[in-house]
Amino acid sequence: MTHIVIIGAGLGGMAGAYELRDTLGKDVQITVVNERDTYQFVPSNPWIAVGWRKRPDISFPAAPYLAKKYIDFIAQRVDKIDPAANSVQLADGQSLSYDYLVIATGPKLSFAEVPGAGPHDGHTQSVCTLDHAEQSYADFQALLKNPGPVIVGAMPMASCFGPAYEYAFILETALRRAKMRDRVPMTYVSSEPYIGHLGLGGVGDSKSMLESELRNRHIKWITNAKVTKVEAGKMFVDEVNDQGVLVKQHELPFVHSMMLPAFKGVDAVAAVEGLCNPRGFVLVDKHQRSPKFPNIFSAGVCVAIPPVEQTPVPTGTPKTGYMIESMWTAICHNIQADLTGGEPEAVGTWNALCLADMGDTGAAFLAVPQIPPRNVTWFAKGKWVHWAKIGFEKYFLYKMKNGSSEPFYEKYILKMIGMNRLKEGLPPKSE
Repeated sequence: MTHIVIIGAGLGGMAGAYELRDTLGKDVQITVVNERDTYQFVPSNPWIAVGWRKRPDISFPAAPYLAKKYIDFIAQRVDKIDPAANSVQLADGQSLSYDYLVIATGPKLSFAEVPGAGPHDGHTQSVCTLDHAEQSYADFQALLKNPGPVIVGAMPMASCFGPAYEYAFILETALRRAKMRDRVPMTYVSSEPYIGHLGLGGVGDSKSMLESELRNRHIKWITNAKVTKVEAGKMFVDEVNDQGVLVKQHELPFVHSMMLPAFKGVDAVAAVEGLCNPRGFVLVDKHQRSPKFPNIFSAGVCVAIPPVEQTPVPTGTPKTGYMIESMWTAICHNIQADLTGGEPEAVGTWNALCLADMGDTGAAFLAVPQIPPRNVTWFAKGKWVHWAKIGFEKYFLYKMKNGSSEPFYEKYILKMIGMNRLKEGLPPKSE
């Protein structure tokens, strides 16, 4: 029996496993390997960080729900991938053989690139994992007892800016509700060349709309910002101009700071010669397949995508939820084609539909495709987005527990606004 191993049970990995089962039927064995035994809905982490959600609200044991779809689950870290032997080595010494491997690990959080950064041995918080978000909540509670300056933003080489904006606005709302906002100066510090760049060269009116929201909430900002080091209660930032020339050095005091780190590929994946780019992200062709190893596919944040444009301070390109889902649909169709003696033909659209909560309002954008030039670009904000984000959280958790990858009503509603997972013709650019 054909054995497909998926590394990672995150936002894309678990949904992808369900879609593989739906596409290929019961005649293949599917095994999901994940270092944790739970599924965690990462987009809700900013709410965790201010106490608006608790761990049981956004996580659940993965194995029982995958088992309903006859999908095996192993809660172990992958320590080594051996493409020559078609096997992966797990942390407990177990070895798994595969016919096809799908890498969906997400990123390695590279806090070490900025001395003093990170929640473990550093001085900044994170919302990148559930554990980090819970630690950030503890730091938020300390802020309420000892109010002072706050810094939120993203380090150089960060590639997912949405959660930084979300957390800044959610934190600001939480402080207002606690009647503490007037005692907490806030600054948004980002490697983006301008507010609303998002690693995407902007989306519609994202620049003016997000600048307006920051002004209305009395949040100052520094862009083209290179954080050089962090000490207890102080962040050192080099601000450069559009030519990358240093124009000002900042020493910013803080009581609480949440800074998104640079992303890299996880160690076991990055160690495979010829599989990844220099930062450890998986190189794929337009069919999500490794050019060197034809039976290895990859989807999600771990995929190598070049920046949409050169920026004075390096920024990566985000991989958003619907974009990742389109990668998975292409993978499912291409593995099916390979199994039946055909050639992979499916290409993901890499479209993006994003909902960002702002505490009491929200922002939404549609980019078709996500990487410019685009056929459709749209950005809007309003209270409806706040409620839509809450609804999406409940809906996606329901899908993961129900084993649904793309219910028919979701497919046809999105199709009405021009959102399709697969495309015809030339693919988006990839490395």
